[in-house]
Amino acid sequence: MGNPVVQRRMLKVSGLAILLALWWIGGYLIARNPATKSFASFGLVPTIKVIPALWEAGKIQSAVLASGRRLGTGLLIAIVIGVPIGILVGRSKRFRNFSNSPFQFLRMISPLSWTPLAVLVFTSWDQSIVFLIAIASVWPVMFSTAAGLAKVDPAWFKVARNLGAKPRHLLTRIILPAITFDVLTGIRLALGVAWIVLVPAEFLGVTSGLGYAIENAREGMEYAHLMAYVLVIGAVGYVLDGVCVMLIRRFSWRHGN
Repeated sequence: MGNPVVQRRMLKVSGLAILLALWWIGGYLIARNPATKSFASFGLVPTIKVIPALWEAGKIQSAVLASGRRLGTGLLIAIVIGVPIGILVGRSKRFRNFSNSPFQFLRMISPLSWTPLAVLVFTSWDQSIVFLIAIASVWPVMFSTAAGLAKVDPAWFKVARNLGAKPRHLLTRIILPAITFDVLTGIRLALGVAWIVLVPAEFLGVTSGLGYAIENAREGMEYAHLMAYVLVIGAVGYVLDGVCVMLIRRFSWRHGN
C-alpha cells in the first residue's frame, strides 16, 4: 500500500484536474458554437492568459487586499461578539432558554437582506459591508462556542472550585482550552459564510475589492477578466479554509477531527 498522505494529495490534485478539464471542454464547446462564440472568453485558456497581465498591473493584489481588509474586520467583530456570548449561552441554562428563540430568528434572516438598513445606519459602504460580514459570521462562531462548552463535563468546574479556582482560572484553564476546537470550527464555518456574503456585497457602492472587480469586468464585457477574478476568489477562499484547517489541527487537542 502507498503512503496515505500521498494518496490524499493525489486525489485532491485529480479532482482539481477534472474540474479544470470540464471548464476547458465547456469553453471549447462555447467557442466552436457560432451562436455562443462571442462568449468564448469565459473559457479556461483565455482566463489563464489574462491572469499575468492583471497581476503585473496590480489589479489582483489590490482587489484581494481590499476584500481581505473588509473580511478580516468583519470576522474579528464576529469573534469578539460571538465567543463571549457563546460562552454565556453554554454556561447559563437560563440565558440559553431566554435567548435561543431570538437568536435563531435573527440567524435565519439572510445577511444581505440587512443591506438597506446598513446603508441607512452607516456612513460609508465599507462600514456597511463590514456590518454584513459580521452579522453573517457571528452565528456560526456563537453557536459552535456554545455547543463546545455544553459538552464540557460539569464536574471539571466543581473540582476546580473545590481547589480554589477563581472565575478567571475557570476561563483560562478550563473553558478556553476545552472549546478551542469548537471555536476554530465555528470560525472556519463563519469564514465560508463571510466569503460568500462579501463578493455580492461589493457589487454595490464601493470601487475596490473582488466583487467590484467582477462587476466592473462584466460592465466592460471583459469576460476573461471576470473569470480570472472568479478563479482568484475560489483560490483565495480555498487557501483561507486550508489555513483554518491547519489551525484546528495545530491548536486543538481533538486531533482526530
